[in-house]
Parts: sequence; structure tokens; C-alpha cells
Amino acid sequence: MNFRAIGAIVRKDLKVVSQNKGVMIPLIIVPVVMLILLPGLVALLPPLQNVPGFDREIQDLTDLLDQMPPALQAELVGYTELQRIVVLTIVYMLAPMYLMVPLMVASVIAADSFAGEKERGTLEALVYTPTTDQELFLAKLLSAWLPAMAVALVGFVLYSVTANLAAWPTMGQLFFPNAMWVVLVVWVSPAVAGLGLSTMVLVSSRAQGFQDAYQIGGVVVLPMLLLVIGQATGVMYFSLGLVVLLGLVLWMIDLVLIWLGGRTFQRDTILARL
Repeated sequence: MNFRAIGAIVRKDLKVVSQNKGVMIPLIIVPVVMLILLPGLVALLPPLQNVPGFDREIQDLTDLLDQMPPALQAELVGYTELQRIVVLTIVYMLAPMYLMVPLMVASVIAADSFAGEKERGTLEALVYTPTTDQELFLAKLLSAWLPAMAVALVGFVLYSVTANLAAWPTMGQLFFPNAMWVVLVVWVSPAVAGLGLSTMVLVSSRAQGFQDAYQIGGVVVLPMLLLVIGQATGVMYFSLGLVVLLGLVLWMIDLVLIWLGGRTFQRDTILARL
């Protein structure tokens, strides 16, 4: 395995991504909105309960709490009503939204991995590099997975700081993260990033351009949306056990997709599509 060549391809891809405004803008804006602005605004709602217009929002959250599974309500015993609303939203309701970040970052960068090379006219030179098909495929996977995990980890730290600071007037203590979130970050988010990149690399190697690849591969977001809907409707909630199981399922899917990608990834096929 030529790790020097793999590292060179990864560095080249990251440099190209950092210079592409069409890729970088959503990679910055979406995490900032979802991991800083959104938890900050949600945590600030309870202190505004007596402000006209906000009382209805508090009531809606209270009604939502009453619809949650009994197991989740049991975990919130000991908190006041306003504290329960904060914990419900920050710890549980926004958990699947957090997973959207590594998924989105990995998908955008992976979509640019080959489809972008086609648009820039650099794909032919890339496939003639002194690497094997497996080394080139691995380099493309790492080019998307590494920045996705970096954004996920930094985003988690920012989310934790924002949530604790914004909710301090209501909570009066550090309440975030809990054990479920730790497992979510170190076990599930890498698998989610792997799902996005393994799917998008396969798609983008066959697509004609970046937008085409991203639109086709966007179907990978559907499982995350189902998790959001499932928790919002009280069908399930992000318990520690569910998160462990979710990560296991995602890792198994990742391994299958990566195995298929490694078997089907061939330079001759890529060149034929130029």
C-alpha cells in the first residue's frame, strides 16, 4: 500500500475543496446554523415564557413532551418543567440533526471527488497516477471522511459550549453531554460520514458533474430524516441502546458499500466515461 501516494491525493483533494466556494459555503453555513444558532435559540426559549408570542412555543414543547415514550419521560424525572423542555430539545430532539452534519460534509466532498474532477478536466491525469485502483479508492474515501469527522468533532464541542451557556439561566448546571451523546459522536457519527461518502463516491464516479452527483446521492439523507420524524412523533427516542444499535447497523452497511466500491472501482471504466 503506497501511503505516500494516498496522502498526496488526499492533500490535493482537500486543497481543491478549500478553494471551491460552491463547496465551502454550505460546509460552513450548515454546521454553524445547526450546531450553534439552533441549540442556542432553543435553549433561550424557556426564559422567554412570559414574553408575548413565546408562551405558545413553550406550550407546544410541553405538549410534545407529553407525547414522548414513557422511558424518555422517566429519564427527565427530577427536572422542572422548563428544564425538561431544555433537555428534551437539546439532548434528544436535536441529536439526529447533529448527524446531518457529518453526513452532509462527507456527501458534498465525496460528490466533488470524481464528478468535480470531470468538470475540472483533471480526472484523466488522476487515473494515471502511480497508484493501484484500491489505493485511489481509499484516498478518495479519506478525502471526504477526514474533514467530515473534523467538522463533527469541532461541531460537537461548539454545540456543547453553546448549549450549556445558553441554557444556564434555566438549568443552573452543566447538563450536556450525556453518555448517549458521547456514543453518538465517537461511534455513530463516523459511520454516518462513512455512509455518505461511500454512497457518493460510487455515484460521483458515474455522474457527469458535481450537481448531478449531489442530487442523485441526496437520497442518502432519507434515513436521517426518518430518524428526525420518528423522534419528533414519539415513535422512538435516542436512548443509549438505540444509538449503539444504530451505529452497528450503519457500520455494517458501510462495510458492504465500501467492499462493493472496491470491487467495482476500475480505472478503465472511469476513463470510458470521460
